[in-house]
Amino acid sequence: MTKTSNGSRRAGPGDPPRASADDVALERALEGLFRLGANRRFDARQSAAVGAVVTRAGYAVLRSLADHEHLSLRQAADICAMDAATASRQLVPLVDQGLVQRQTSGDDARSIELRLTTRGREVYDRIVDYRLAHLTSTLRDWPDADRRHLSDLVVRLVTDLTNEPLPR
Repeated sequence: MTKTSNGSRRAGPGDPPRASADDVALERALEGLFRLGANRRFDARQSAAVGAVVTRAGYAVLRSLADHEHLSLRQAADICAMDAATASRQLVPLVDQGLVQRQTSGDDARSIELRLTTRGREVYDRIVDYRLAHLTSTLRDWPDADRRHLSDLVVRLVTDLTNEPLPR
């Protein structure tokens, strides 16, 4: 920020762009959406419906394993945008519940290979069904074009947020 002659501030070269009122409203709306994602009532209902306790981060691990036959701990962490220590902590309850199998890789005894178990695949599928039922019910009155547009915008936002360096 640079100071003008009347004492006000304005963005200078290299300064981040100033947030508009629309940006502030969007940030608040997204914060509300993220808070819904961390709703304990939803988590408890989902756990009861699917027969397993799976956190949001645990779900990300299950999804990454469902999308791949097997992954190393490092690969799963990278796909889930977690550090290896966090991914390892998320695995403990998944392994304890029999959802994920951990084994040493045949090539390197230090490398851990992860796979969904049969039960893990069943629980993952039930979670997807549960979440899709909730989303479908919520959006049932939305026109198809609005649903597609929302999906496109969310994908674009995630991509852009992932690629934009975090402010210092």
